Amino acid sequence: MSFTLSRRSFLASTAGFIALHPFSARAQANQVHLRLMETTDLHVHVFPYDYYSDQPVDTVGLARTASIIENTRAESTNSLLLDNGDFLQGNPMGDYIAYERGMKEGDMHPVIAAMNTLGFDASTLGNHEFNYGLDFLTKSLAGANYPVVSANVVKTMGATPLDDDTLIPPYIIIDRELTDGAGEKHAIKIGLIGFVPPQIMNWDRQHLDGKVQTRDIVATAQAYVPQMKEQGAQIIIALSHSGIGAATATDGMENASIPLAGVEGIDAVMTGHSHLVFPSSSYDGFDGVDVAAGTLMGKPAVMGGFWGSHMGLIDLMLERDGSDWKIVSHTSEARPISQRNEDRSITALVESDQKVLDAVQQEHDETLEYVRRAVGQTDAPLYSYFALVADDPSVQIVSNAQTWYIKKMMQGTENEGLPILSAAAPFKAGGRQGPEYYTDVPKGDVAIKNVADLYLYPNTVRAVKITGAQVKDWLERSAGMFNQIAEGAQDAPLLNAEFPSYNFDVIDGVTYQIDLSQPSKFDREGAVVAADANRIIDLKFNGEPIDPTAEFIVATNNYRASGGGSFPGADGSTIVFEGPDTNRDVIVRYIVDQGTISPNADANWSFKPMPGTTAMFETGPKAAAYAETIESVALEPAGNTPEGFALYRMIL
Repeated sequence: MSFTLSRRSFLASTAGFIALHPFSARAQANQVHLRLMETTDLHVHVFPYDYYSDQPVDTVGLARTASIIENTRAESTNSLLLDNGDFLQGNPMGDYIAYERGMKEGDMHPVIAAMNTLGFDASTLGNHEFNYGLDFLTKSLAGANYPVVSANVVKTMGATPLDDDTLIPPYIIIDRELTDGAGEKHAIKIGLIGFVPPQIMNWDRQHLDGKVQTRDIVATAQAYVPQMKEQGAQIIIALSHSGIGAATATDGMENASIPLAGVEGIDAVMTGHSHLVFPSSSYDGFDGVDVAAGTLMGKPAVMGGFWGSHMGLIDLMLERDGSDWKIVSHTSEARPISQRNEDRSITALVESDQKVLDAVQQEHDETLEYVRRAVGQTDAPLYSYFALVADDPSVQIVSNAQTWYIKKMMQGTENEGLPILSAAAPFKAGGRQGPEYYTDVPKGDVAIKNVADLYLYPNTVRAVKITGAQVKDWLERSAGMFNQIAEGAQDAPLLNAEFPSYNFDVIDGVTYQIDLSQPSKFDREGAVVAADANRIIDLKFNGEPIDPTAEFIVATNNYRASGGGSFPGADGSTIVFEGPDTNRDVIVRYIVDQGTISPNADANWSFKPMPGTTAMFETGPKAAAYAETIESVALEPAGNTPEGFALYRMIL
């Protein structure tokens, strides 16, 4: 009896060996399997290396993601590799290129070199692409061997989006040949369109004002998608550097991916910006979201983490429908490069792709030299393990530097003589980024890598002029960091998991207490929800109750001063100084000026005592080395979480 084994049967039978995707194995004539692979929020993480701690890590790096990309390509007959933005900024290599080496005409940016090596098919821009200015962006993009699209950033705004002169092409329609289940090739036109949060006009006003404008994401898509269809696009993929938020569109929304998915004609959505994973339980219960199916508004979608932690993957089964193609089946997943074990150790799931490492080896070595450069000394350690529960040395030194700088800048101005306060927040405070994500600078030399660790972002210094009443409301907004706790409660969860640490501003120059028994005056978006709430009590300036009508200068950054986080008194209209210097540069200058810094927190804020009440919070396991030095609050160790955080009990 003879037996004939077809190619399809052979591949299907060996799927365990070569991991051929079921769509490729099952595809019939006139059916094609198309894989859409996504990277997002790379933030210049090419090497699996933490430049802040100056050591290799297994949790980040496009070189690791590259191995998943190559494996994924091998599992399918057809694929596209796409990036969803935020690739130019975010770690010391990005700062080294921007501030030290620079970008001249014809220079190659290392992250672009790495992406060229992997053969990306297209990318869009993220909000952080604008952090270093348009000239830097233009010179960096010139090296890309793939198209970069963004529809809602425009140089000249027309009557409608279709009349706009966009900064870069709004979309591209690429011609591909896809192989079907019978081995036949079919031509297909795939449309790719990109979007960025309109808030870049606030966040990077100094680089963008007068040069570009932004449009609403959803309205822009509604204008362009029909045009893409008219031009022959048979499948349209949205590269949405915008998170998964509300299902109902509002003008200018930052996290617009759900209503974007609802735009007729869009077939799949690549998301990002939020540094989360989709599909995952993070989005359980969201309107318009089906986590099990991996869809937004019924459309396949994916978000591939951040810093190369995951590769987002959408698998489409396409079927020929006359002269068009339709999606008959789909799946979504995010493939990780590492896993956290029960004992808190990390296991790498893939090795680095050597050709990607080779593409940026020189810049990696130069970055190491750059970050190891000493600028001064500290006579005490700088750490952020307790920055959310007590006044903190890592935040204190930022405030000291900002105050020192703004005092100089106010000299000779109409605002000279006004009291100067400083607002600063802890950037590295665990949360989504894990139990190792804390500032920890030992006593001794302070290098550039340490300054970058203290202040993660290349923000520029701003100063705003606000009233005492606005100072109080600024702090009320900041106090949304905490859950409301009833007096007498035991081990109540302290921290609001939905509140990012970078919005927990401590204002230096005043003293105050936080009353946790009160509800938060503001919700997570900054809207007033409890107008009569007063979490901030005993607010004083120079030992006296603050005058609500008195004027103050507050040193901060461009993000906050221009409306980032929706803080009272910080909407762009109160700015009285726009510095050319980054907050990091100011910190470096301050350390150089001082020679040796003494980063002792002055304990200008604390919690109102609540007898018989305890609360629980998470921090990094290395916090144990410093717990006994925290004098403003009583703490007890209380074990560990499965995710590797250390638990502490706070006795109120």
